[in-house]
Amino acid sequence: MPITKQAIKKLRHDRERTKQNANHRVLLKGLVKKARKSPTEKSVSLVFAALDKAAKRNIIHKNAASRTKARLAKLLKK
Repeated sequence: MPITKQAIKKLRHDRERTKQNANHRVLLKGLVKKARKSPTEKSVSLVFAALDKAAKRNIIHKNAASRTKARLAKLLKK
């Protein structure tokens, strides 16, 4: 456990951020599932924006976002 005041605050901040990132991942996963089920141009563009934002905020890796976008775009072409 942290001893200094600053380390205690950092731990509290990190735990809160971890919760927020987990919520973002869950929402993102739901959006991707919906887009895979019925790939329309509107739903896919929403997912693209969400993936880009998540990658920018380091919630997911940029290559994972790119890979997911490529797979969704492939579904849209069919």
